[in-house]
Amino acid sequence: MRKTVSVLLVSTLILAACGGIRDSRVNPFNWFGRGEPAPVAASTEATNPLIPTRQGLFSSNRERPYAGQPIDTVSDLTIERVPGGAIIRATGVAAVQGVYDVRLIPGNEDDEAVDGVLTYSLQGLRRGGTVQGAPATREVTVARKVTNQTLSDARTIRVEAARNALQSRR
Repeated sequence: MRKTVSVLLVSTLILAACGGIRDSRVNPFNWFGRGEPAPVAASTEATNPLIPTRQGLFSSNRERPYAGQPIDTVSDLTIERVPGGAIIRATGVAAVQGVYDVRLIPGNEDDEAVDGVLTYSLQGLRRGGTVQGAPATREVTVARKVTNQTLSDARTIRVEAARNALQSRR
């Protein structure tokens, strides 16, 4: 009984003493100190800190060109008006399954209308793929927003595929 009381008394005194050493170097929580403001090194480049930079062993710092191939057919073309422009939505059927990263690539220089026609090519990347499957399994949809400035000279929007093209007029 004496040993138990002695141990409890010593532990209580040690625990009470922790309050007195909370700001000392003996406390392991103080070994690295508190956070303090530090100056930031000024960057010479105008970079956005919210956009991550590519880093790592296998990353590439150069931008690779898009290597898409035309989709087989265009089945639907819809133009939806939105504030500040329009959204061009095209649906196509690929010749094979496994098409991904589908894009509407501008056919005209600098995405400008030529003779009142704004032309886009429906393209996608292929991953192997087979001809098997119903057309619904090979269907792809892509959208692209264009501004009012781009639409100001355009009277017709044309989307081309490998076998056909669809267009919408004002």
